[in-house]
Amino acid sequence: MEEHFWTSGADNARATTATNAVMVFPYPPGILQGDQIWTHLQQRTGWRSVSMAERRVTRCGDIAILTYRVSAEKPDVPIYKALCASTYLNDDDRWLRISHQQTSVN
Repeated sequence: MEEHFWTSGADNARATTATNAVMVFPYPPGILQGDQIWTHLQQRTGWRSVSMAERRVTRCGDIAILTYRVSAEKPDVPIYKALCASTYLNDDDRWLRISHQQTSVN
């Protein structure tokens, strides 16, 4: 799901994200919630390829936290590297992202 979040565009990300989710990106844009997320992601998704390392999953009941280091690339944009964490809630057997956070690294 996380790889698709990066590579499949904003519509896919929206389908797997809770309505009231919160996302934190390096400034700007910073902390986004609701429709702010989708305005930002329309311009920032569609990475051509991503490489994820140091993947970890922590699960407690109906909540799962995914953490990883990502290296993402797309044409005419420098390779983006970040530490990421996404929190998912299992809502009636459907996993929905309720938060996502990125910290850019060199």
